Amino acid sequence: MDGFLRTFFDQTINGLVIGNIYALTAVGLALIFGVGNLINFAHGSVYMIGAYVGWVAITRAQLPLPIALLIVAVVCGTLGLLIERFGLRRLQNSARIAPLLATIGISFVLDQAVQLIFTPNPQSFPNPLSSTRIPIGGGSIGAIDLLIAAIGLGAAAILFIFLRFTKLGWALRATAQDREAAQQMGVDVHRVNQTAFAIAAILGGIAGLLVGLYFNTVYPTMSFQAGVKGFAANLLGGLGNVPGAVVGGLALGLIESFGVAIFGATYRNLFAFVILIVVLIVRPNGLFSRKRQLPPEPLTGTFIANARSVFVPNWAVIALVVAALSLPLVIKDPYALQVLTNAWLLGLVALSLTLVTGTAGQTSLGHAGFLAIGAYSSALITQRLHWPFEVSLIASAIITAILGTLLVLPAFRLRAHYVAIATLGIGEIVAAAILNWDAVTNGAMGITNIAPPAIFGLEATAPRDIYWYSLALLLIAALILWRLMRSPLGRTWRAIREDDVAAQAYGINLNRYKALVFAASAFIAGISGAFTGHMYTYINHETFTNSTSILVLTMVILGGMGNLFGAIVGAVTLTVLPELFRGFVDYRYLVYGLVLLLMIRFRPQGLLGTV
Repeated sequence: MDGFLRTFFDQTINGLVIGNIYALTAVGLALIFGVGNLINFAHGSVYMIGAYVGWVAITRAQLPLPIALLIVAVVCGTLGLLIERFGLRRLQNSARIAPLLATIGISFVLDQAVQLIFTPNPQSFPNPLSSTRIPIGGGSIGAIDLLIAAIGLGAAAILFIFLRFTKLGWALRATAQDREAAQQMGVDVHRVNQTAFAIAAILGGIAGLLVGLYFNTVYPTMSFQAGVKGFAANLLGGLGNVPGAVVGGLALGLIESFGVAIFGATYRNLFAFVILIVVLIVRPNGLFSRKRQLPPEPLTGTFIANARSVFVPNWAVIALVVAALSLPLVIKDPYALQVLTNAWLLGLVALSLTLVTGTAGQTSLGHAGFLAIGAYSSALITQRLHWPFEVSLIASAIITAILGTLLVLPAFRLRAHYVAIATLGIGEIVAAAILNWDAVTNGAMGITNIAPPAIFGLEATAPRDIYWYSLALLLIAALILWRLMRSPLGRTWRAIREDDVAAQAYGINLNRYKALVFAASAFIAGISGAFTGHMYTYINHETFTNSTSILVLTMVILGGMGNLFGAIVGAVTLTVLPELFRGFVDYRYLVYGLVLLLMIRFRPQGLLGTV
C-alpha cells in the first residue's frame, strides 16, 4: 500500500509539473488565438528556441539560472515581435488559411535553422539546481519541481494582473472580444497583436527552458510535440480561453503522467493526440467555453480568389509526358533516376492532397498517415498473405481509403482551423499506433525484407524499371483525377470549397462528399506509400513524418491549389532543384519553409494558378 501511495504521489507531482509547462505553452496559444483568431503553428518552434537559448546561456556561457531566464524572455519576446511584424501582419486581411499556412512555413524555417546551427543531435542539459529531494508523505519533491510550479503560478498571477488592471491588458481583452469594435474605439490593434505575440513567445520560450532542465536534454524536433500538446491543452480548456488553457495544461499533464505509469513511455505522445481528437469531436469549443457557433470556413476559394490558371496546351502536356517516359533512355545515372522516381511518388501524394485542399477546400495536415497506412498494409499483405505486388498495391490503397476516411470522419462536422488540427492529430495517431502495435507492425524495429515492386511477377529492381513503374502510376492517377474534376462530382467538391453553406442550401450532403474526396485522396496516397515501402524494402514509424505532410502541402501551394498539373510541377521542382545544388542539401527544408512563406505572401495562387 505504501508503494502505491508513493507512486501515486510521485506521478501526481510529475503530472502537475509537466502540466505547468503545458499550461505556459497553451496560454500563449490562447492569447494569440483570442486576439488574432489564429492557430500559431510556429509557437512550438519558439518554445524550442527558448530551450536552446537557455542551454547556451547555462552550459556554454555559465550564466546563473535567473539571468538565463531573463535572456530567454528577451530573445523569445523579440522573436515573437518579428514573427508578427514581418511574417503575419500583411496577411491580416487575407483568408484565415493564409496566416495559418504562414506560421507553418515560419516553423519550418526556425526548426531547420536550429538544426543547422546546433546539429540534429540532442544536447545534454545539466540541471544547475540541487538534486536533493524533499520527502513529503509517501513521495518527494525536488528543486526543479518547485521552480516550475513557482514560475507557472507567478506567470499566471502576472498575466491576470496585466489583463485585468492595465490599459494595454484591457485593449487586448477588448480586441479578443470584438476586433473591429475595438479598432473603431481607437485601440491600436497592431500594438495589441505585437503584445500578444511577445507575451506568448516569452511564455513559450520559458516553458522550453524549463522542460530542457526537467528532462536534461534539448533537441530540434521537440518543437512539434510541444506545439501539439499546447493545442491539446488549449482545446481542452477552450481556444482563446486563458484560464481554460491553464486548467487544460494541468489536466493534460496529469493524464499523461498516469498514462505513462500504466501503459509505458512509448504511449506518452499518444494521449495528447487522443485528447485533441476527442475534444474536437465532443466539444470543439472546449470544456470551459460557452457553446457557440463554429467560425466560418477559411475558404480555400477565398484564398485563391481571382487567380486564373495558366493555360497549358494539350500538345505541351503530351510532349512533357513523352519526354518523361524517354528520360531513362538518355539518363543512365541510377541516382538521377532515383531522384526523379521520388519526384513521381511525391507527385502522387501532391495530387491526392490538392484534391482535398485545393478542390474541396479541406485543409489536411496529416497525409503522412495515409502514406504509412498504405506502406504497412502492402508490406504485411505481401509478407503474411503472400499476395502478388500488383494485388497488394490495390488492396493496400483500398484499405487506406477505408481507414483514412473512417479516421477523418469525426472531423467532417468541424470547420475552419479545427479541420487542420484534427488531420494533424490523426496523422500522428497513425504513427503512434504503428510504434506501439508491436504484434502487427514490429514497433520501433519496423518491417524489413519487403519484396521490391514487381511487374507481372518480375521484380523491378533496376532504377529504370522502378522509374517507369512510378511514372505510370502517376500518369494513371492524374488522368483519373482529371476526369473526376471535370465531372459533376468535381464541380460539387468545388462548390463546397467556395461556400459550404450555400452548397448545403442547394441540397448537397456535405459529409457524404467530404467522405468521397478523402477516400479518393487516401486511395492515391496509399498507392504512393505502398510503392515507396516496397522500393525501400524497409519501413518504420519514422519513414513518413509530419515533415512529409508539410513538404507535400508546400508542393501543392507552389504549383497551384487545385491544379493537377501544378501539383506535379511543384513536386518535381521541390524534389529535383535541391539535388541540383547538392552542396546545399542541409538547407533543403529551410528552403521549403521559405518557399511556402514567399508563395503565400506574393503568389498564393501558385505558379500555375488554380482551377
